[in-house]
This record gives sequence, C-alpha cells and structure tokens, in this order.
Amino acid sequence: MIYPRFITVLLLFFIIVLSSCGGHKFGDQRKMESNVKDRVRKNIEEGRGIRFGSVRQKSGVFNFNTSNPLWRATIESLSFMPLSSADYGGGIIITDWYSSGDKKNEEIKITVRFTSNEIRADAINIFIHKRICKINSACKINQIESEIKNSLKLKILKKAALIQKTQPKDFERNSKADIKVE
Repeated sequence: MIYPRFITVLLLFFIIVLSSCGGHKFGDQRKMESNVKDRVRKNIEEGRGIRFGSVRQKSGVFNFNTSNPLWRATIESLSFMPLSSADYGGGIIITDWYSSGDKKNEEIKITVRFTSNEIRADAINIFIHKRICKINSACKINQIESEIKNSLKLKILKKAALIQKTQPKDFERNSKADIKVE
C-alpha cells in the first residue's frame, strides 16, 4: 500500500518541478542570427549563458590578449617557427623544435614568458633550449645563452612599440565591468 503522505509529497514535487519550467520566452526565428558562431559570440558579449558556480570565467581585464602589442609582436617575430603552445591567459609562448637545415642534428626551442603587458625590457623573459642528437638518437638538451636571445628581444620590443604607435586607442576590448547596460 502506498502511503497518502508519500503520494502528496510526490505530487507536490512534480508540481514544483513542472511549474518552474514555464516562463521561457521563445525567440522569433526570423530575427535570430543564422550562423551559430555569430549567435554564440553575441550571447557571450551580452553575458548570457549557463553558470555553474565559479566555473565560468568572471569578467575583468585580460592581461595578454590579441590587442596587446607585446603579444602580437612576439607572435609575428616567431612566425617562422612552429608554435607548440601559446597561452595568452597565462602569458607564455612555446615554439616547437626548429632546425634551420644547416646542422640537421641541432635544433632550438624558444620559450617567451610575459611578466607584464607594458612594453619594456623586463616585460618578457626569453629562454632558448638547444637539442643536439647523435646518430644513435641519444639527444642532449641544454638551456643556452645566445645572441639570438638578445636580438629576438630587441626585435619584439621594436615591433611592439611600432604596433602600439599605429594601434587605435579604442582598439582595446572593454571588459563587461566597463560596459554600462541601460
């Protein structure tokens, strides 16, 4: 025998669950963007979406984004090398092993770490690793101090200064905190 109290609680539960489903406004399909990527971008810009606690990134200032002249100059300066990892959120760029072709058993790997988004000499740290492989595939990897490091740093800083000089002032993205919704 099913208890009347249990049935009452179960019925009350279903009424609450089903009543919470109402109130959804359906949009006019003729007014909606047909491209899914454009709809997603628009929804993100408007702050719509599902939030699960602190899983969603909070709005704020992004330190290393594509409008950052230092970041853009580094990507352009390293364009001849394949990139292994580029994380502007973490402020690091790592290239894959690269060989110029002169010495087939020697390869270099460059890591650029950003400490600031200002254009100055101490805003980037460059690490160069050299891998030398013998015929029997035994490889030795060492971090080296090379003139490549200084010339690359100088090239990046010059290019970043040029990008900043030619970049419009309103190019930088506003965070949601800066946008006023009326």
